[in-house]
Amino acid sequence: MRLLFFLACLGSLAAKPNLLLITVDDMNRDSVGAYGCLIENITPNIDRLASEGIRFERGFVNVAICMPCRAVLMTGRYPQASGALGFDRINPGVPSLPEALKKAGYFNSLIGKEIHVVPSRHEAFHRIDKQKNLGGGRSSVAYAEAVRDTIEEAKAADKPFFIMANAADPHRPFAGAKGDSFKKIPFPREINPKQVPVPGFLPDLPDIRSELATYFQSVARADQVVGAVLDELKKSGQADNTLVLFLSDHGMSLPYAKTNCYLASNITPFILRWPGHIESGSIDKKNFVSTIDVAPTFLAAAGLENLEGANGLSLFPLMKGAEQPGRNRVFTFHERPYSRKHLPMRAINDGDFLYIWNGWSDGKTQFRNESMSGLTFKAMKNAADPKVRARADFYLYRTRQELYDLKTDPSCLKNLLDKNDGRQSGRVSAMTKSLWHWMKDVDDPDLKLFENQVELALD
Repeated sequence: MRLLFFLACLGSLAAKPNLLLITVDDMNRDSVGAYGCLIENITPNIDRLASEGIRFERGFVNVAICMPCRAVLMTGRYPQASGALGFDRINPGVPSLPEALKKAGYFNSLIGKEIHVVPSRHEAFHRIDKQKNLGGGRSSVAYAEAVRDTIEEAKAADKPFFIMANAADPHRPFAGAKGDSFKKIPFPREINPKQVPVPGFLPDLPDIRSELATYFQSVARADQVVGAVLDELKKSGQADNTLVLFLSDHGMSLPYAKTNCYLASNITPFILRWPGHIESGSIDKKNFVSTIDVAPTFLAAAGLENLEGANGLSLFPLMKGAEQPGRNRVFTFHERPYSRKHLPMRAINDGDFLYIWNGWSDGKTQFRNESMSGLTFKAMKNAADPKVRARADFYLYRTRQELYDLKTDPSCLKNLLDKNDGRQSGRVSAMTKSLWHWMKDVDDPDLKLFENQVELALD
């Protein structure tokens, strides 16, 4: 009934809204001014977007790796349900957002990160601007031109448009860092290492501050790309008839963030703007939303049914301030990084506690990912403080189960299951039970491994 109501409101094809999805690469949520970054005016364009729409405080990506995250965005399915467990293509027969929109008369444009966005379904896009032609995904001038040309082509075709614009910043190499291969692409400001906020999950060391300074220089340049995209939309006269969604594909490329299941790995800036439908300056602090909900939301805005087999739901009710069941937790996932090494992790976050299962942890296997390149992990391994070195070692080996009190320890520094004192047994039992049911529902390939490793109280 709710979908039929919105179908009636949206009317004919000519009245269908345009759709704009903007992503940045490897940006922590707390690197955004609207989400509390302490560096003044670091993301003015993203902050302005947040002030014009709704900002979700509990926005998440379901997998903190670029390609599988984008598969979730394009299918509304968890990785287990689409087949894109790592750097994989979605399974044949899995429907996708661009295909549904193209069939419904939309002009589809993919700008940047094209090799990671449903590469098996590129024919669903009328126009693809490759990252190499966009200053490596970092040139605001090139993004502005691509958006401008897309809107003109859609207008000439008399079609509404769907644009997915993917900035490469602040992915490594960081702006101004040693080895930066994009020195010809200017960044808007230099950041003093002494002024950077060091995330709570990292130690405060000189080399880490130096690397964070170059990371934030990339954050500022990513914001320029976002601003260029939004400015072109405004110039076109289409902003009032365009649903815009902004997010980061996962946390920063530093230890305990990207390619993991910690809070910093999956929590993301999640902002929606739709004039006339979303009240400016809205903030949702209660409901968990995630990348599985993006495709259903865009399809609902276009007056279309949800994709068959989608796990996510349209966010329309939340936009209107209504209640929606099932928004009290989020499930997150990791299977294999770019190396394709089997490193299964599953997690459940209910806002109070985060439980993580590390199916690969056996005391011998070492974790490796791209976040360990650069200065930060080396600084941790070579630190004079034995506690810092121990934290680096823990990152390498982990433990089978982790539990964190997010109210008192959002940086996930103290694993409550370390000493096995039994005080958290009831909580862990409930969370592992919920995780088991989810894994079963999505036909998780590691369900049997989870059952063999974790004591479950199922009834």
